[in-house]
Amino acid sequence: MESKKVTQDQQETGSLLRAGDTLTYKEIGEQSEAVATAYHAALQSRDWMVRYLHADVEQAIFIGSGSSYYQAQAMAAVYRSWLKRPASSLPSSELLLLRDQSAVEGKSAIVFGVSRSGESTEVLQALQEAQSIAGWVTAGVTCYQDSGMARMTSCLVSDKGKEQSTVMTKSLSSMVMAMQSAIAAASGQPLYGEELERTVSEVSGVVDKAKRLASDIIQSQTFNKTLILGMGALSGIAQEGCLKLKEMANVWTESFGTLEFRHGPKAIVDKGTCVILLLSERAREQELKVAAEMKDYGAYIILVTASAGTDTAFADQVLEIGLPDVSDESRIILYLPFLQYYGTFTAIKLGLNPDYPKNLTQVVIL
Repeated sequence: MESKKVTQDQQETGSLLRAGDTLTYKEIGEQSEAVATAYHAALQSRDWMVRYLHADVEQAIFIGSGSSYYQAQAMAAVYRSWLKRPASSLPSSELLLLRDQSAVEGKSAIVFGVSRSGESTEVLQALQEAQSIAGWVTAGVTCYQDSGMARMTSCLVSDKGKEQSTVMTKSLSSMVMAMQSAIAAASGQPLYGEELERTVSEVSGVVDKAKRLASDIIQSQTFNKTLILGMGALSGIAQEGCLKLKEMANVWTESFGTLEFRHGPKAIVDKGTCVILLLSERAREQELKVAAEMKDYGAYIILVTASAGTDTAFADQVLEIGLPDVSDESRIILYLPFLQYYGTFTAIKLGLNPDYPKNLTQVVIL
């Protein structure tokens, strides 16, 4: 069913607006199809995988802007972990404008541009600059086969990730999955591909559970701040969760590495604080100690975790996303739906339309 058109008056006042009336809500719910399509499409892109993921280069650099930068962080983490090769992630503007501070020109490189539209000025210009450097090659990940980036360099394409709403939801999860699928195939380790296939099968159920929990929390609780914690491959996902809340609800929020949060930032925790922890299995025991400490300071604790247990009983809410026996890297897109719905329902509660973020457009053109 098509989302109902929201009038300008509703956009400004929030009157009569429900989450289900918005494109953002609808597109979050379409994640399962987008992710599955991207997964299978990447598996059919063997020539791309051989050319760019088997490239004999000294460094891989993933670039993007905004949400695309945060998914670039996740992609780089998976690349390092599964291919055992150096990789970094950068805002595209830094590679464009401060290249000598962010990369080493004297070393060969593969630069992966990440852009939903394939039209982001900073990404296109950074790729163009990269193509002028001896020993550097480029590739990309996008949702549009006919985009400027896809014409400039060979891209993995998540066709079902295309969105009408301004904020990125299904596009992000599907593009991350496309790159993960290609990396898994390039690794020569069948286990990674098997794990991703299991992840794809879990998306629909996780989306439903995330929607219910986020709605219940936002309807029943009021917070003066929300902080999102995550480590490793989940660090970029935590930052993306904060961006969703800022974009849709105009609420200031911050993300931190879980254990880093203890080194100063925890001073801001009080009884009105919500702490969302994206719990890894590899660092589970240490991360839960941080969450328990924040609970002692009065924070409302939400754990997004593969599985609940006696060690998570202290939390106010626990969202189980499943697959505790797969690698943390394979599970990363399953943390996204809750964060996306949390931003959506917060916006609605504040009388804002998440389809029309203040000061934002879908594509940033300089």
